[in-house]
Amino acid sequence: MRTWVIVAVCAALVGGLVGAGIGAAVGRASQRTIVEKFFPNRSVLAHPADVQEVLAKVLPAVVSIDTETFQGQSLFSGSFVEGAGTGMIITPGGEVLTNNHVVAGASTVTVTLYGQTTPRPAKVIGTDPTDDLALVQIEGVSDLPTVVLGNSARAEVGDSVLAIGNALALAGGPTVTEGIISAENRQLSAVDPLTSTPEHLFGLIQTDAAINPGNSGGPLVDSAGHVIGINTAVAASPSGNAPAQDIGFAIAIDTAKPLIPLLARGGTGPVAPHPGGAYLGVVVSTVTPAVAKADGLSVDSGALVAQVIPGGPAYQAGIQVGDVITRVDAMPISSASALIREMLTLHAGERVSVTIQRGSEQLSLGVTVSSVPSGSS
Repeated sequence: MRTWVIVAVCAALVGGLVGAGIGAAVGRASQRTIVEKFFPNRSVLAHPADVQEVLAKVLPAVVSIDTETFQGQSLFSGSFVEGAGTGMIITPGGEVLTNNHVVAGASTVTVTLYGQTTPRPAKVIGTDPTDDLALVQIEGVSDLPTVVLGNSARAEVGDSVLAIGNALALAGGPTVTEGIISAENRQLSAVDPLTSTPEHLFGLIQTDAAINPGNSGGPLVDSAGHVIGINTAVAASPSGNAPAQDIGFAIAIDTAKPLIPLLARGGTGPVAPHPGGAYLGVVVSTVTPAVAKADGLSVDSGALVAQVIPGGPAYQAGIQVGDVITRVDAMPISSASALIREMLTLHAGERVSVTIQRGSEQLSLGVTVSSVPSGSS
C-alpha cells in the first residue's frame, strides 16, 4: 500500500494554508493516509449535460505530474520523496503550466497525458517561486490538445466552476469537483517550509469546489470550459472545534498570463528577474466594479494597493495602502496583471509617473523603480 505525507505551506489563515500538492515519502518520514468510507453519492447537479460538455473541452489537456526529490546530505543519509500534482497543456508542443511547489527541487519530473498510463519525461523550463508558478516541457511530443485561457476579471461571485486535478494521486484519471466562486481578490502570504521561499499571492479566486492534495496546478474552469484559475491551496485549521471547510484558492489566470512568456524564456525567480524588469514594492489586487462597490472606491478598475513594502520604491514615493494605481506614465492600468506587465517593460533605476486614486483625489507621484530584491515581487 502506498504511503503518503502531505506537503503543507503554512500561513495565518484559519490556522494554516495547505498547498494542494501531495508527497509520498520513501523512508522514515512518511505517514499513512486512510481513506474512510463515504456515504453514497447523491448528485445535485442541475445540468449534468453541461458539465459533460465542459469536461470534453478541458480534460484532454489536463495532465498528472509526478516528481522525485532527494532529501538528505548523501545517498547514505537521505531518501527520495515522491510527489504528485497536476498541470495543464498550454501549447501543442507540450508546455505545461503548473504550480512551482509541484516541481520545486525535483530531481526528476514525469508527466502522464490524459487517458494514458505511461509517464513521459519532462523538464522544468521556468519557475516563479514567489507567485507559485512553473512551466514544464514534456519531451518528445507534438500536436497535443490545449486548454483555453479565459478572463478571470469577468468572473463573479456565484459563478459555477469545476476544479480538475490529480487529487490524492488516485489511479484511474483526474478527479472533477463542482462548486461556485465564493469570493474574489483574496490575498495570502506564506513561506514554504521545505524551501523557505516566500509567497505573496494576490487576486486569488476563492471556491467551494473541493480541492485536495494533488490538485495543485490543475485548472479551475468556468461554464464555457475556459481556465480562469490555477488551483493552488486550501484553508486548514488545527484540530479543534472549528475546522475549515470548503475554502480553496486558485491563482487568477489574469495574474499568470503575463508571466508565462517569462517562464518560457527560462525565468527563475520572482516577477522581474531578467533585464528590463523592475520592482515597485507593492502587493496589489484587481479592482472590479463589484470590488469598487464593496470597498467604496471612486474608480471601478485599476490595481488596488493592499500592502506597501517598507523601504521600497512605492514606499519612498508616498504610495499608501488603499490607493488605486490607474496609470504608469501614459499606460492605463486596469488590473493587477496590467501593472505586472508594465513593470516587466521597465528597467531598474528608471523614473516613472504613477497615477493613483486616493479617495476622491487623483494624484501623480514620481517613482524610481529598482531591481527586484531576492524573494520579492
